[in-house]
Amino acid sequence: MKAIMVVGTASHAGKSFLSAALCRLLVRRGWHVTPFKGQNMALNAYVTLTGGEIGYAQAVQAWAARTRPRVEMNPILLKPQGDMTSQVIVLGKLLGTTQAADYYENYFELGWQAIEQSLDLLAAEYDLVVCEGAGSPAEINLKHRDLANMRIARHLNAPTILVADIDRGGVFAHVVGTLALLDPLERALIKGIVINKFRGQKALLDPGIAWLEEQTNIPVLGVIPWSDQLFPAEDSLSLLERPRCQAHAEINITILRLPHIANFTDFDPLEAEPSVSLQYAAPGDPLGHPDAIIIPGSKTTSQSVSAPSVGQVNYP
Repeated sequence: MKAIMVVGTASHAGKSFLSAALCRLLVRRGWHVTPFKGQNMALNAYVTLTGGEIGYAQAVQAWAARTRPRVEMNPILLKPQGDMTSQVIVLGKLLGTTQAADYYENYFELGWQAIEQSLDLLAAEYDLVVCEGAGSPAEINLKHRDLANMRIARHLNAPTILVADIDRGGVFAHVVGTLALLDPLERALIKGIVINKFRGQKALLDPGIAWLEEQTNIPVLGVIPWSDQLFPAEDSLSLLERPRCQAHAEINITILRLPHIANFTDFDPLEAEPSVSLQYAAPGDPLGHPDAIIIPGSKTTSQSVSAPSVGQVNYP
């Protein structure tokens, strides 16, 4: 099976975006490509034509690859419900709920079987699989139960790209530290580094790139500039980076940022609309005087009901 793996130094480093970009680049070059993410923890879900749920980012990656989203592209989807509890969806179907402490014992073997089964089916139909990791591959306390990162890369013997977010700062430490925490066989699979979300003049970054390549003996494949174009996010961490307003907007909308807000990618079209000013109101934030208030969905409705007030409006 031909495969490429994309892992990141942290959550929200740009794995989903880079995987989607690779899918589109490769399909333009004549490859029949499929995305894949072994295990995803997300509240943004997509329902396939067969009625199964997968992470919404994998659906977008499938569209980038000009193919139809299917459950094998994301065989395990965990949907957090609060209090360290998640729904467990395997091959699109809800199997139950689990506490984080019990997940490894109850679902690890079943999950790995679903991953192998999915990869076998995809390999029979596609030329190449673009695999996305989750979080960081160097979480040493979680590696024994990891179903998304280097276990899959090793299973496929996949050349792996490490993507890092420079906008948060500390990008060189993130890359070097991640590589240092990988096992030798895992580190040997890392064939390239991508620096994401760069602002400024690349000439000022070039000395750092030269140092990084010398220290790691791994080429920096590219530097992706900061982009205001929205890409569907997998967790609410991305909401902290969303634009707070649009200049010269005709309509002002406030979205209540509920605990465990679900399917907030539904609001992406509003954020992309120049005539709309969109902001998220967390507990304690002033509401102001918007034209409309949107109450989003949540996987923890009862907790949202009792959440603190925002301005003069209580959460529903």
